[in-house]
Amino acid sequence: MDFDLSTEHAAWQRLVRDFCETEVKPYAAEVDENGSLRWESIRKMKDVGLLGLDVPEAYGGIEIDAIGVAIAMEELGRACGSTALSLAAHNGLGCSPITRWGTQAQKEKYLPLLVSGEYLGALALTEPGAGSDLAGGVQTFAQDAGDSWVINGSKAWITNAGIAPVITVLLRTDRDAGTNGFSMILVEPNTPGVNIGKPEKKMGLQGSPTVMISFDNVRVPKDALLGSLGAGFRQTMEILDGGRIGIGALSVGLAQAAYEEAIRYASQRRAFGKPISAHQAIQWMIADATVEIEAARLLIYQAAWLRANGRSFSKIAAMGKLKATEVAEKVCHDAIQIHGSYGYSREYPVERIYRDQRLMAIGEGTSEIQRMVIARRVLEAMGS
Repeated sequence: MDFDLSTEHAAWQRLVRDFCETEVKPYAAEVDENGSLRWESIRKMKDVGLLGLDVPEAYGGIEIDAIGVAIAMEELGRACGSTALSLAAHNGLGCSPITRWGTQAQKEKYLPLLVSGEYLGALALTEPGAGSDLAGGVQTFAQDAGDSWVINGSKAWITNAGIAPVITVLLRTDRDAGTNGFSMILVEPNTPGVNIGKPEKKMGLQGSPTVMISFDNVRVPKDALLGSLGAGFRQTMEILDGGRIGIGALSVGLAQAAYEEAIRYASQRRAFGKPISAHQAIQWMIADATVEIEAARLLIYQAAWLRANGRSFSKIAAMGKLKATEVAEKVCHDAIQIHGSYGYSREYPVERIYRDQRLMAIGEGTSEIQRMVIARRVLEAMGS
């Protein structure tokens, strides 16, 4: 086993970190306070390759492997949670379905727009009554109208929908076919009947826009179907498996950022005649964080390696996402504790990082769903 990054991956990590240090991290507090992404930075991401991580070069992407995606998401998370989440959704949820299942015409129409730096991609899964239970809860329906689909319903908590050139929508095309009655359809936001709400007021990730969408007799052409009719649920599960690696890596980045801030503060702050980093209580927090971050990172890299090598990765991705999100919660909590009262102030980054990490144990499948996935895979392997 080789635990070192390859020469190519190490160079990619340096490139992304250098970019984030100059174009993303210095503006993280501003993005949070203003509640909007910094488009100057996003436009520059096109030249780095961050807007088309798994998009083929023919359409303007770099088509990097899953390990490269994990590296990018960790570095973005370390720099700015809001920017990282919107980029994770853009690449893993917005671009990936079109790259994987789009027709030649769909790819040619949408992928160049998505990697242009003027838009970010979006996938609409969740509904007001359908979060973890997509199979039972999704009610948005597309009626076959001969030469078109007519869509009615609503979606909730959709990242980037208001800044996307096209939204991939999971909906029912057959109410009586169970999980075989779901399909994905591409909907352009400016289509009559599409209503995109105002950004939600959230605890964290203020710069990453999250909105409600309603569809009122929205008519789209028949060729807006993405992939096969009735394959939508399977497509969704595949996308979520990959997305868990991205969210896990992002969580490692958030934890790493809080960890670095905590060490920096502990080395400068003095109490009882010496830096607080010299006190055992603080050292134990730092030691625990060191172990947990490294363990989470290794699980994420393992899942990414399995995916990059075409092997089954669903269980390890769930394990990595579960571990990384819960590690981020603990490390960020302790980072605030190390800062004391200052950690509760917006003057220091750990307050923002703590708020930003809280979504990670909810989005892309809650921690409870990850435990269900892990247990089911284990029981299947054991023949139970």
